[in-house]
Amino acid sequence: MKLESYLRDRKTYIIAEMSGNHGGSLEKALEIVHAAKEAGADCLKTQTYTADTLTINCRSDRFLLKTGLWDREYLYDLYQKAYTPWDWMPKIKEEAERLGMDFLSTPFDDTAVDFLEGIGEEFYKIASFELVDIPLIKKAASTGKPLIISCGMGSEGEIQEALDTCRKAGNEKVVLLKCCSAYPTDYDTMHLRTIPDMMEQFQVPVGLSDHSEGSLADIAAVSLGASVIEKHFCISKKDNTVDSAFSLSKEEFAAMVTDVRNTERALGRASYGPAKEEAQSYSLRRSLYAVQDIRAGEPFTRENVRSIRPAGGLHARYLETLIGGKHAARDIPFGTPLSEEDVAGGLS
Repeated sequence: MKLESYLRDRKTYIIAEMSGNHGGSLEKALEIVHAAKEAGADCLKTQTYTADTLTINCRSDRFLLKTGLWDREYLYDLYQKAYTPWDWMPKIKEEAERLGMDFLSTPFDDTAVDFLEGIGEEFYKIASFELVDIPLIKKAASTGKPLIISCGMGSEGEIQEALDTCRKAGNEKVVLLKCCSAYPTDYDTMHLRTIPDMMEQFQVPVGLSDHSEGSLADIAAVSLGASVIEKHFCISKKDNTVDSAFSLSKEEFAAMVTDVRNTERALGRASYGPAKEEAQSYSLRRSLYAVQDIRAGEPFTRENVRSIRPAGGLHARYLETLIGGKHAARDIPFGTPLSEEDVAGGLS
């Protein structure tokens, strides 16, 4: 499994969330697996639920969505349309792993955990909406496998309770994801500065579950220390599936992966002094040169000594010392880099 090695090596772990973008076609689901690999994902993720494990088929007003992307949809109808048939999971998992990706799924109830255990799931994702489902978290944590927990809408107390539940189950292998559970997400609502605060407060790795457009938020998150990036993935937004409006297309996802990897490269490590790539630039630092012919015994002045490029002469810090009463120890031609031997009596 790449997740643990990536966390150890401080490399960003990138998850492509298929969700309902398969549009009810196993062929499309497997096509998404291949596209995610080609786009650079480390992991292909699904969701393991049915409409009946998430809600009930009730037509009262409480079960009707009234705003947003799925306005006027009943919960049961939406989940029936979006769910991934469970008998597809082994096929999706096998294909993802054959291509060198991890397979991850989100269980939404105990039966989903049992099912995923049965097909060899190596780690679990808890969705933001299930952050408060303490029995589910306990069940998943009790497998002893790593958990990635999204924290959309979560208060500090709710996040801490979820973590405590994992620890009481003997599971310390937890990654939290900063998340805004709005679809799609505007930048104003993301509050990415929460990421380093979560890292400090909860003392676990923290990533970002991102529903915004493009890769700007992901670059910012990695710069702030995010170790995991999760984005919804579709082959093309023209597919017009239930999640395509806030998913990245294959091309957009690939661009995001490139941006994240380049951000990692640019962040590098704490480093001071010249890099080997700066050798030519280092040679162009300022130093002290004779800018006129100077005869032995002649005083150094602002007219005959200057701090100029390139390097090679005395450090520029000695300019005031030279013009403060020092004399040339020998003839110094125009354009000569000054050295301590050129200064009568030395620099002390």
